[in-house]
Parts: sequence; structure tokens; C-alpha cells
Amino acid sequence: MTLKNPLTRAAAFLLAPAAAAGLALAVPAVAQSSNALASVQAHLKSTSSMTADFTQTDRNGQRLTGKLTLKRPGKIRFQYQKGVPLLIVGDGSSLTMIDYEVKQVQRWPVKNSPLGALLDPDRDLSKYAKVLPTGNDGVLSVEVKDPKRPEYGTITMVFIRDGASPGGLRLRGWVALDSQNNRTRIDLANQKFNVAVADSAFKWTDPRPKQRGRAG
Repeated sequence: MTLKNPLTRAAAFLLAPAAAAGLALAVPAVAQSSNALASVQAHLKSTSSMTADFTQTDRNGQRLTGKLTLKRPGKIRFQYQKGVPLLIVGDGSSLTMIDYEVKQVQRWPVKNSPLGALLDPDRDLSKYAKVLPTGNDGVLSVEVKDPKRPEYGTITMVFIRDGASPGGLRLRGWVALDSQNNRTRIDLANQKFNVAVADSAFKWTDPRPKQRGRAG
């Protein structure tokens, strides 16, 4: 599979600033929302690292799989399945998408990406997040966007209540949405929390000819 498949281009939605597309869902009671956000904040603060298998699905139902590695604050790596020459890496300050097929590199500040909510456990969720109803007490859904910077995009995170996971929650996945209502969904499986992750996991080789061999 190559990057000509539109699904691999959809990976950019995980990173790029995009106009927020609102979801037509009711806002729950303030007290319930406050408690839920506190639970999510506790989970983020107590999770120093995570590895998981991921499945990425675009709006047409096309899928890619790969391995996710996360280390807070700010570090993340999406290693796609064999045959997909695409890599996404966050080094603590920037998120970078490396396209090895066309030898291009694109970079955004972490704070300008919807993924910033996952990567910075010290951000106050109460200022830019709301709880969405799920109809299931065991499932918690939180929509995150900066009302002052809607161009940064929207991410809706889904957590499963799990007493064996940090803060009693397990991240099940998330959905990123752009201004054209293009939807990219990430589902996680085989999550492992607070495992040893070396900083070298977030290095990458620059494919651009003039900078070959440099790491981001």
C-alpha cells in the first residue's frame, strides 16, 4: 500500500490545524461533567507512557493499522503497518508527519493539534472540554477544542472505565474532525500503561535529500 491511498493522507488530520466541526449532542449536568473531566485529568496525570496497537479508519471506512507509542509530556509515535511509508512523531514540542514516498516533512506545534489534549497532562481540561452523553456508565466520551482557536481542530476521546488502568480509565480511542467534516477515527487495543519507553523511540530519519540522515 502506498500514500496514493487517501487514507494515508487522512493521517494528517491527526496533526494539522483544522476548523472545528461541532457535534450535535446535548451538554450533561455541570456536576456530572466536572466529575468526569476530573477523572480524565487524573488518568492523564497518572499515565507517564503507553503503548498500543491502533486501527485508523477514514470517513470511507478504509483502514490502516500500526503501533502507537506515547510518552508524556509531548512525545508520541504512530508507526504504520508494513508497506505504508508514513510516520508521525511528536518530540515534545512539535508534531511531524514524514512522508517517505514523496520525501516530504510537515510539522506543527503540539499546542496547535487536537492531540495536544492527550500529550499535555497539565492542561486544564475544564477550560476547553465537555463531556458527551454515551448512554453507558462504563464509557466516558470527552470532546476537546479551544473555543478561542477553533482552527486547531476537535478531538473526541473515548475512555472505558477500568479499575486496573491509571486513574480508573483506559483510553479506547478518539475521533478527529476537520472543517470539511472529514473524520479520522483511531481505535486502540492491547494498551500497556507506564512501561519503559526510551526517548530514542521518537527519533526519525529525514528523507529530504539535502538533509539525509538528520533526525527530528
